[in-house]
Amino acid sequence: MAEKELIGVDLSQAVWRKSSRSGDSGGNCVEVAGNLPGVVAVRDSKNPTGPALLLSPDAWESFISSLKSGKLD
Repeated sequence: MAEKELIGVDLSQAVWRKSSRSGDSGGNCVEVAGNLPGVVAVRDSKNPTGPALLLSPDAWESFISSLKSGKLD
């Protein structure tokens, strides 16, 4: 999916899940929806009606790989 196609994605069917690194203390939490075709959406769990960052699945996988490898520490 091209970047332009990520604009205006309907998130009404998104199934959000909290990061496994998020605790139950109400602190800084990230939620991810990976059930939408061709897009991974990321949002702040404290602001569920706020904006979401939209990424292609390839960009998301690259980001996660970089996190796991420690490149972003």
